[in-house]
Amino acid sequence: MSLPGSPKAATELRGLSEPLRILAERQRGARRLRQPVAIIGPREASAEQVQAAHDVAYALASCGVILVCGGKIGVMEGAARGAQAGGGICIGLLPEEEARHGNPYLTVALPTGMGLSRNALVVRSSLCAIAIGGGLGTMSEMALALQWKLPVFATLGAPQVPGAQYFDVADGALDAAALWLAAANDRPVDDLGG
Repeated sequence: MSLPGSPKAATELRGLSEPLRILAERQRGARRLRQPVAIIGPREASAEQVQAAHDVAYALASCGVILVCGGKIGVMEGAARGAQAGGGICIGLLPEEEARHGNPYLTVALPTGMGLSRNALVVRSSLCAIAIGGGLGTMSEMALALQWKLPVFATLGAPQVPGAQYFDVADGALDAAALWLAAANDRPVDDLGG
């Protein structure tokens, strides 16, 4: 993305949907969101789901939004590839103990050694979650996000979890998330001790 105020930046903003344009403007100011957005979904994803993850991540990264995912293949790799193409940052929280297990498109690969328990870290570290397809792992991430009162925008076969917002197409989930993010206050920090 171009520097704020440059002619190229103005051209880039004109090409975005209205929700993304509003989000991009926020991300260029003092109130920019520094906490990531989670893109969640299955390792064994369809080509449509992987492409949707790429496109959603590309759009958000192009607006200056940081992303977090589980760091593996499928939807997670699509998201990391999209963030890279959009000039953004994608953090992968890996279940293994070594960064080499992450997909090659991650900006940062963080091995947790926690196995599937790392799903909790993926959503707890985020402002909201965008679920693209999924199975039981994605369902657990969605449920945890909702338990922590984070919005979940779901599409393309994401598991049915009460409280999530569902969209027939990925662009609908993207625009809804962008509108929510553009208006979001920075999440208050709970003192968890330590």
